[in-house]
Amino acid sequence: MKTDFKFSNLLGTVYRKGNLVYTEDGTCLLSPVGNRVTVFDLVNNKSHTLPFAHRTNIARIALHPGGQLLLTVDEQGHAILSHFQRRIVLYHFSLKGSVSSLVFSPGGTHFAVALGRKIEVWKTPSTPGATEGVDQDEGGGLEFAPFVKYRQYVGHHDTVQNIEWSSDSRFFLSASKDLTARIWSLDPEEGFTPTVLAGHRSGVYAAWFSHDQETIYTISKDGALFRWQYLPPLDADPESISEEDERWRISDRHYFFQDQAHLTTATFHPSSNLLVTGFSNGLFMLHELPDFNEVHKLSISASNIDTVSVNKTGEWLAFGSSALGQLLVWEWQSESYILKQQGHFDSLNALTYSPSGDRIITCADDGKVKVWDTASGFCIVTFTEHTSGVTACEFAKRGNVLFTASLDGSVRAFDLIRYRCFRTFTAPKRLSFSSLAVDPSGEVVAAGSLDDFDVHIWSVQTGQLLDQLSGHEGPVSSLAFAPNGGSLISGSWDRTVRIWSVFARTQTSEPLQLQADVLCVSVSPDSKQIAVSTLDGQLTFWSLSEGSQQAGLDGRRDVSGGRKISDRRTAANVAGTKNFNTITYSADGSVVLAGGNSKYICLYSVETGVLLHKYTVSVNLSLEGTQEYLNSRLLTEGGPQGLLDEQGEASDLEDRMDKSLPGSKRGDAAQRKTAPQVRVPGVGFSPTGRAFCAASTEGLLVYSLDAGVQFDPFDLDVDVTPENTLKTLAKRQWLKALVMAFRLNNSKLVTRVYRSVPPTDIALVVRDLPQVYLERTLRHVAKEADQSPHLELNLLWLESLLRQHGRLLKERQGEYAEVTRMVQRAVARIQGEIFKVADENERMIDYLVAQPRRKQVGVLEGVPARGQREGGVGLGAHDDDENMADGDEEWVGLD
Repeated sequence: MKTDFKFSNLLGTVYRKGNLVYTEDGTCLLSPVGNRVTVFDLVNNKSHTLPFAHRTNIARIALHPGGQLLLTVDEQGHAILSHFQRRIVLYHFSLKGSVSSLVFSPGGTHFAVALGRKIEVWKTPSTPGATEGVDQDEGGGLEFAPFVKYRQYVGHHDTVQNIEWSSDSRFFLSASKDLTARIWSLDPEEGFTPTVLAGHRSGVYAAWFSHDQETIYTISKDGALFRWQYLPPLDADPESISEEDERWRISDRHYFFQDQAHLTTATFHPSSNLLVTGFSNGLFMLHELPDFNEVHKLSISASNIDTVSVNKTGEWLAFGSSALGQLLVWEWQSESYILKQQGHFDSLNALTYSPSGDRIITCADDGKVKVWDTASGFCIVTFTEHTSGVTACEFAKRGNVLFTASLDGSVRAFDLIRYRCFRTFTAPKRLSFSSLAVDPSGEVVAAGSLDDFDVHIWSVQTGQLLDQLSGHEGPVSSLAFAPNGGSLISGSWDRTVRIWSVFARTQTSEPLQLQADVLCVSVSPDSKQIAVSTLDGQLTFWSLSEGSQQAGLDGRRDVSGGRKISDRRTAANVAGTKNFNTITYSADGSVVLAGGNSKYICLYSVETGVLLHKYTVSVNLSLEGTQEYLNSRLLTEGGPQGLLDEQGEASDLEDRMDKSLPGSKRGDAAQRKTAPQVRVPGVGFSPTGRAFCAASTEGLLVYSLDAGVQFDPFDLDVDVTPENTLKTLAKRQWLKALVMAFRLNNSKLVTRVYRSVPPTDIALVVRDLPQVYLERTLRHVAKEADQSPHLELNLLWLESLLRQHGRLLKERQGEYAEVTRMVQRAVARIQGEIFKVADENERMIDYLVAQPRRKQVGVLEGVPARGQREGGVGLGAHDDDENMADGDEEWVGLD
């Protein structure tokens, strides 16, 4: 079995913190999900996560107006410049400070970044074909230092919260917590001096130019909107006014009057004069400026709205709420949702694949059960029937029935066709169920609890409790049915694993003795072997039929890793990470996947016990347990620096709606003071064996053998030229020549190579064709079928492509829908033309058959024709051809 699984996608999390960014065409939305970026395609209804990851959570993202350069900055100021379309990292850089705003100029030549009280403007790194409007003489080749600082601006006395460029990229506005906004020029302008716009009573959140740049709007945290215009003094004599008297003055003041909430986010769309504001109570408002006419006023959640973004046409509004992990895209004109997604806002506990492999079900401590589509990456349904944390979920092998166990004392069965809960199972006494197993037939469900030592079994048809299996002397930690349905395996903290014959006449159990508490059990797909994980970090394999141990391995060294900020021991000696809490077999039973309370997922070979691969779940330093070594400089006399409250009363001053009594401790005493810990509570292989997923603190990580983006080695080859392509073609290296032609994007060259491939080699070329070029090949063949007369050649290409890559086209039918329709139209047109020709030929044959027969006179009458010897038969067979001139044959039609 292949073990080179690559990170494919991140589900379970749609928004964490930071700003949302639309692409230039407005069809895709970029959302920061922790230390990664997820791209939501709003038109094709799918999503993917970019493969690179930051060392801490992302604070700001910015997309170049050309649509190819993506700049992401994390909380510590480390920036990654990446190619958005190819999903590759171009450069790493440190801005040496916390970034509060990041935006490219409309022309794309510069970007501005807010670092505390100062603003820095940098030149946009130039890459070939990536920056439109950038002087290519400056770049175009390899650069030693792509980031070049252009100018630094100082003048604000507190943190700059927002930067906004003018449409001509000559000026930009900055809004700060020091109650002012300022106007800056990129380059020195004649007659221009930096201007301060003061008058707000609280921190200015943002400032924007109008579409004609004659008006400036500023908005503050207390909900005050000021309109600024370049005007003379109001009490001045119009005849005595000079240009020196004119300056930026407040022409209008508007207020939102949200007494119980404060402004948390705002954005302005200049071309449509649309102002969108979000507040801490989950309310957002739409106003039309400059008249301040209220268009909409809606509440989308009970928590505050952290960010809002508007696409280029001003039709779609994107809202992000970090408290609930919520992401919404709303079309305000039709008042309809384009996208409405919410991840788990609490720790994931378990996951399972559907039998078809196209769905992943997750459950978490927030009491919700979510169903995720693996192709699109979207959550398609959420079940909220449980009133407490959901600890386990299992699928019935037959039928679309999902079973879940919860701490609320119930086991529920959900119908995934009608999306409803149709059965609830409870025990005679109040128990918090922590483990679950379902019979392959779907008729019996079993659950175990940490509060009780018995295994409870119910009938799915009636909902009645069938039996309580007694025998364990400790809490039941794990349950699993054998795939053949013959046995139920239970693991307990009493250091035993018991094999129950549930469907036998007598309820007997055979105990298997282990050396430590059992954490997880799993049964191989052939129902012959059991894998057991124990508290001492051991993985043991037992024969199910004989009840004897077959093999064992020590996983303590493999799974151990990661040191929390408060740990007094090194990562190698921390006891809490030295075991596996979850294990699962692959589809063919050749390998097992194991994870626990550490940052590693281990893949072992069952037959040899060898560690095949160790996957790192996260490198995010915002999570506890991702570092192998702690930095001694961060250890102070009062303890680790990360656990100290360095803001003090400043955090209280931020919230002006605080109603606590004087002298009392402010804030929420239950609020988390430390970072969440990295852990893997669940892993699962897909039924096809081509992918596996892991439930982690970051979300639902999907690793696949069929990664969405393949590396193209020709991307880095400087020898890809038309001349070399023709030389490769002359050497009869068909596939290499075709790939080189695609890389050059030369349609004439592609056509030449395409038509040069011999029909006998087409199947071989298609078989080895890189997947990244499949769509372009199909598109080219469809165009050729419409334009060229090479009918058989085009059909041979189409047949080979569909035969070799049909499974992939079906699995990713949403991704290849457009090109598949092109092929379908081309085949339908060819079919119609062939039918038309056949119909015409049929009519021609009927006409010829109906005509009088034409015969040769000499043959019919027994007289030799001219030029034909006596006794000679056959038309045109002359012995003395030299004595016969052209036209000597005479043909006469006879009735």
